[in-house]
Amino acid sequence: MCLAIPGELKEVYTPFPGGFRMGKASFGGVVKEVNLELLPEAQTGDFVLVHVGLAIARVDADEAEKTFALLREMGALEEIGAEAAPPDPGEGPPVGERRRP
Repeated sequence: MCLAIPGELKEVYTPFPGGFRMGKASFGGVVKEVNLELLPEAQTGDFVLVHVGLAIARVDADEAEKTFALLREMGALEEIGAEAAPPDPGEGPPVGERRRP
């Protein structure tokens, strides 16, 4: 099953002049790079839905929490390496690393 997962944008950047607009998003504590080309209006602090590394929509914090609650209920958070909590501002390991219990 393919899901779009909500993540909170922690950083927005362009890796090189003329390159794609990118960001770092926190998914329940796991921080990953995401492509922001479809969402030129996305800013740091926004919640975005991400499917296979591509941000496809902006959502509000309430909608993101509802999605995380459903994923917790389904037991799907383990599949994405996220903890059972929604994104926590200011926390998260470097891109590509997971928290260890």
